Amino acid sequence: MVCVCFCVCLLGDGNPKESSPFINSSDPEKAQQYEGKNMALFEEEMDTSPMVSSLLSSLANYSNLTQGSKEHEEAENNEEARKKPAAQAPRMGTLMGVYLPCLQNILGVILFLRMTWIVGIGGVIEAFIIVAMCCSTTMLTAISMSAIATNGVVPAGGSYYMISRSLGPEFGGAVGICFYLGTTYAGAMYILGCIEILLIYIVPQAAIFKMEGLEGPEAEAAMLNNMRVYGTVVLTFMAIVVFVGVKYVNKLALVFLACVILSILAVYAGVIKTAIEPPDFPVCVLGNRTLVWKGFDVCAKVVERDNGTVTTQLWRLFCDSELLNATCDEYFTNNNISVIQGIPGVASGALWENLFGNYMEKGMYIEKVGRPSLPEAEPSAKPSSRYVLADMTSFFTLLVGIYFPSVTGIMAGSNRSGDLRDAQKSIPIGTILAITTTSIIYMSGVVLFGACIDGTVLRDKFGEAVRGNLVIGTLAWPSPWVIVFGSFFSTCGAGLQSLTGAPRLLQAIARDGIVPFLRVFGHGKANGEPTWALLLTACICESGILIASLDSVAPILSMFFLMCYMFVNLACALQTLLRTPNWRPRFKFYHWALSFLGMSLCLALMFISSWYYAIVAMAIASCIYKYIEFRGAEKEWGDGIRGLSLSAARFALMRLEEGPPHTKNWRPQILVLVSVDGELNVEQPRLLSLTNQMKAGKGLTIVGTSLKGTYLDNFAQGQQAEQSLRKLMETERVKGFSQVVISSNLRDATSHLLQAGGLGGMKHNTVLVSWPRNWKQAEDHSICQNFIELVRETTAASLALLVPKNIAAFPSNGERFTEGHIDVWWIVHDGGMLMLLPFLLRQHKVWRKCKMRIFTVAQMDDNSIQMKKDLTTFLYHLRIDAQVEVVEMQDSDITAYTYEKTLVMEQRSQILKQINLTKTEREREIQSITDSSRGSIRRKNPSSGVTAQLSVSEEQPGGSKEEKPEEESVAVSPPKQEQLIHDKSTNPPTPATPLSPSAESAITPGSEGQRTWTDPKCDGEAAKPVAGATPEGIKDLFSMKPEWENLNQSNVRRMHTAVRLNNVIVKKSQEAKLVLLNMPGPPKNRTGDENYMEFLEVLTEGLNRVLLVRGGGREVITIYS
Repeated sequence: MVCVCFCVCLLGDGNPKESSPFINSSDPEKAQQYEGKNMALFEEEMDTSPMVSSLLSSLANYSNLTQGSKEHEEAENNEEARKKPAAQAPRMGTLMGVYLPCLQNILGVILFLRMTWIVGIGGVIEAFIIVAMCCSTTMLTAISMSAIATNGVVPAGGSYYMISRSLGPEFGGAVGICFYLGTTYAGAMYILGCIEILLIYIVPQAAIFKMEGLEGPEAEAAMLNNMRVYGTVVLTFMAIVVFVGVKYVNKLALVFLACVILSILAVYAGVIKTAIEPPDFPVCVLGNRTLVWKGFDVCAKVVERDNGTVTTQLWRLFCDSELLNATCDEYFTNNNISVIQGIPGVASGALWENLFGNYMEKGMYIEKVGRPSLPEAEPSAKPSSRYVLADMTSFFTLLVGIYFPSVTGIMAGSNRSGDLRDAQKSIPIGTILAITTTSIIYMSGVVLFGACIDGTVLRDKFGEAVRGNLVIGTLAWPSPWVIVFGSFFSTCGAGLQSLTGAPRLLQAIARDGIVPFLRVFGHGKANGEPTWALLLTACICESGILIASLDSVAPILSMFFLMCYMFVNLACALQTLLRTPNWRPRFKFYHWALSFLGMSLCLALMFISSWYYAIVAMAIASCIYKYIEFRGAEKEWGDGIRGLSLSAARFALMRLEEGPPHTKNWRPQILVLVSVDGELNVEQPRLLSLTNQMKAGKGLTIVGTSLKGTYLDNFAQGQQAEQSLRKLMETERVKGFSQVVISSNLRDATSHLLQAGGLGGMKHNTVLVSWPRNWKQAEDHSICQNFIELVRETTAASLALLVPKNIAAFPSNGERFTEGHIDVWWIVHDGGMLMLLPFLLRQHKVWRKCKMRIFTVAQMDDNSIQMKKDLTTFLYHLRIDAQVEVVEMQDSDITAYTYEKTLVMEQRSQILKQINLTKTEREREIQSITDSSRGSIRRKNPSSGVTAQLSVSEEQPGGSKEEKPEEESVAVSPPKQEQLIHDKSTNPPTPATPLSPSAESAITPGSEGQRTWTDPKCDGEAAKPVAGATPEGIKDLFSMKPEWENLNQSNVRRMHTAVRLNNVIVKKSQEAKLVLLNMPGPPKNRTGDENYMEFLEVLTEGLNRVLLVRGGGREVITIYS
């Protein structure tokens, strides 16, 4: 049944791709194109969801291109349109595509030049351990690599592609560059090995800097200079060959591979021959010291010739004349000359002699173990060049660093993934078989070398004791020259392969665009050859050649390869543990434990080989990682690190759900509410500047805005607004999230943001919103009403609220205050927000040099001195440095200015409620009322005028905290607040007593914390006489302003408090850089909302920058550790 349905889907599809599949299209050709395709049900989705036949056709025609070369792909498509496509090269199978290339890259210079020396120095046991450890590392890495390579199609780009797509651009770029550097230095190592074979074993006469007659450092320096000169020449030649065309390198690859295989077969043939007839390679030993077989033909002091004793050439090397009575070297005189067989054979028992290590200091003699020797009475300080000497100090970790490059090259198959017939099948099988084969070769080689070759020859790095022959060549059959020429050509081929592969790897990284400064190396010749990358590779390779020592270069590239392998294992382990849905590798023989074991081995080998090189390599990778993180292009590749972040975030969110955070862990998680203009740009960008300056707490930040309309109709505008928010967040360096909510009205949208923002335990606990500008001149009450409803909702949700007034005057992130104060007016206790915010602000460079001052208000019966002492102690325990000042507010009469302000406020409120005017008419009416009121104030109370400036608000002493229990309200409200707002005159009949006993009873101590700006018990209260200096003056005032008698007395008291507090704050803090003060709560009933806004305006008159703070009902700061 499934097959039938599938056939129906494919029916009649003669075109590879649909462009506009609408049957009812006005274009008759397109209508005819889709006619009769049995797809009418899906016709409107075919422009975004292609038919299955088209999908399968595109998958079948998929071609593997060089990683990151999207431009190259497009150019190739255009080129195909212009000319007939060339015949595709035949795809390779497992043997030719993976197994043999890996074999060629793994078996190389270290096997031929250093393997016997490692066995001789470390002994068979330790050498076997080194080989087993390194081969196990590469095998485990190959298992992890196979799992990654078979988890989908791997385009050409190989290891870099796998690591970057599994671990993300940061890790991928860092490890990719390390792998590139490792491949480049591998080229230098191969070239140095090639020159070493050439100058020591093939044509020593070609040395430019002659070494005859030189000893010690002079001979060593001459050799290094020869390596540098010839290495540079060979590198230049190889770079030209690669530049001319990589096809020549590919054609020679089989020749080089044949040289490697023939050389190894010659070694095994020689081992078999030693069991039958060991080759004749004599070693001359003086006492127990091995002699350099150079400059003499017979290993003896004297020989019998013509019935006489004649001295030999060896005698002349140690004595001052040919005569038997000549003066000779003391050691030469005291010890006998003997000849030992350098290749005793596999059946000789040499294995037991070579089981254990024999590490040496530089300049020590290579001695025959077990030979008697009489040392000199006075050993010479400078060893003679006639003996075979250790050229370097050796130790176990050095051997590991030198040997490890011989097991690299396991990525050769994955690097050719674009040329394989079935990469998902060939890469695992070919790579694991190649590692198995080479591991057997290396392990058997360790045992066979130890069993066939004498220890003195094994420890002789350059074969000086066996007439300058390559040590492994002495074991080969039929001739040592098979190994010499085979190793020479194999090292040349490996160097060419490195110079071919490294530039392409750099080009792939550059074309990905994740490292901006490398983009220039993504360009090349018209045929795609990486010209600039090749030039950089040659320069880096030259730095390795200038080191001129194969033993010094090998640990360097070991670091880079080990780091690459470590991250391959990490990628596989992460993907396995995270169980991402896309992790479905065809290679099933993997496990996260094996990957972690491989990763641990890589890390251990890095520090075993060379701890300082390991640190340098990690520092390079870390610098690249951070550079890509901050400057590189953002890429979403579905990598494992992103999956790890998701898993870690989920785990952390679940942990946060276990309970509310402790006070010590409390930090402001800010929801920033901004508004956007008609162009969908943020109207208050300084809100984000302030957010950035408060983020010393490192908490969550959500920047949200609201749009009016329906979601379907305004989806595009929502996306544009979100992009605008993100752009501004990036400009202001605010790290967080953006959110846009679309609703039928802005009030509901803001409420939805408040309720739905955040996730789980990572929800906001603080709301930051700007003071509504021009709320008095607004066309309707919506701006004012929305703000007050927001205050009510934050109170109901137990969220802290921060309201900066005159936000445009706040500093940007680039400004600096060199002096000044941040003043805190602590009227009521709000959980400590007023203390915490200045501390957080002063962590930022904008406010760092500002000093903190804390003001608190004392009543008539408070002990000001004790209050200051207690507050100083409290701040000391909070570890906050601040100046403390207690402000005493004396009782005073209500002034005419207060009554006038209250009158203007109530008249404006009544006008706005009762008269339905246009915006222009309303503003004109309000202005006329304001002007007349100001005129009467100037006439009757000229000394009380206050200049209208930018303002800040604070919380009324009896600020509303509707959710708090009664006992908490009592604890946090200032004692006897009524003293702030009325005169305690004892003469009730006079106008100096503004409150009646019934009014006073409405403000009981138990209800002070619950009070709001309008008290229902006072709304209908009769007006009281105005305070005046004399009864005559009072009578005159009332005769001129009879409307004062009808004012709401509750509003008069609150206006009186606001005016007096404002006078005190302006007097003390007018020059402060920022003023923070408590924000009162809105009225319980909604009839006095306009009055609430007016009270806040009066409270903050004359202040430049104000931050109104309303706590969330919980302690946010503590004195305990």
